[in-house]
Amino acid sequence: MPTSENERIVRRTIDEVWNRGKFSAVPEHFASDFVGHVPDRVEGQEGVKRFVAAMRRAAQSIQIEDLIADGDKVAARWTAQGRHEGELNGIPATGRHVIVNGITIFRIANGKVVEGWTMADRLGLMQQIGAIPAPEKAWFASP
Repeated sequence: MPTSENERIVRRTIDEVWNRGKFSAVPEHFASDFVGHVPDRVEGQEGVKRFVAAMRRAAQSIQIEDLIADGDKVAARWTAQGRHEGELNGIPATGRHVIVNGITIFRIANGKVVEGWTMADRLGLMQQIGAIPAPEKAWFASP
């Protein structure tokens, strides 16, 4: 499948499933045997629905900053943001606004996402919702 088509698939997947919360579109965008590494393992279409629903409790929109495609893989650098409106990893809603940056590499086959690897600033998210104290000063700051 051409690279531009794979980029279109990723853009549409993020827009429909994550930004609009259209879980009925998951079978259209994700293979039934999808495997996600986020770092916890997400398996299948139902796993995608559970994962996205949980994460949307803190960040309801994702803006794609960059897309880089090569063959069957598309790398997306993204910024997610929203309001912590529901329980997340046992932490009750705080109502705080959060911004989280990350990168996901999607593998596409037969027009669907079949595998994904995500690295996101989960520590920053936990600090923003008050679950983990933020450092008083950045480790790299001058004395």
